[in-house]
Amino acid sequence: MLSDSPSRLDADWRLFIEGIAMARSPDPKGSGGLSQRQLRVGEQVRHALAQVLQRGEIRDDLIARTVISVSEVRMSPDLKIATCFITPLGDADTQAVIKALAANAKFIRGRMAPSLSQMKYMPEFRFRADTSFDNFSKIDALLRSPEVARDLGHHDEEDREADKASGNGDE
Repeated sequence: MLSDSPSRLDADWRLFIEGIAMARSPDPKGSGGLSQRQLRVGEQVRHALAQVLQRGEIRDDLIARTVISVSEVRMSPDLKIATCFITPLGDADTQAVIKALAANAKFIRGRMAPSLSQMKYMPEFRFRADTSFDNFSKIDALLRSPEVARDLGHHDEEDREADKASGNGDE
């Protein structure tokens, strides 16, 4: 039985709350990472969405004439919300494509239902622009800059000299 002292009650209550928080966390470290189930279901939803887009089943002019890449789908912990990260290829306006997909979200859910019949609930779709390709191009531009190339060349020469000195160089 718990003692009636306020400090003891506060300590017990804090342990109880921390226990609930730890039980809800999919990551044992509590960092908020995605669970294995979320990752697996997200990948299944990504494949199903890509198939619907590839088959051209959506009767929207903008979506029909745009090639859309679905790079990632992140599922909420209860698997009821799917955040889909998309990139329209070519010169299509990303925000216009996202609006068109959002306007057709219920139709897309219906078309995906047969391929996701094992799910208890069909998730609600939220479409977001995938900015990872922009980040890759920025990193690529940085790596190709003259300053970085000079530094990399300088380190390569030092590595070759160190290899020759240790006897591991090409002969």
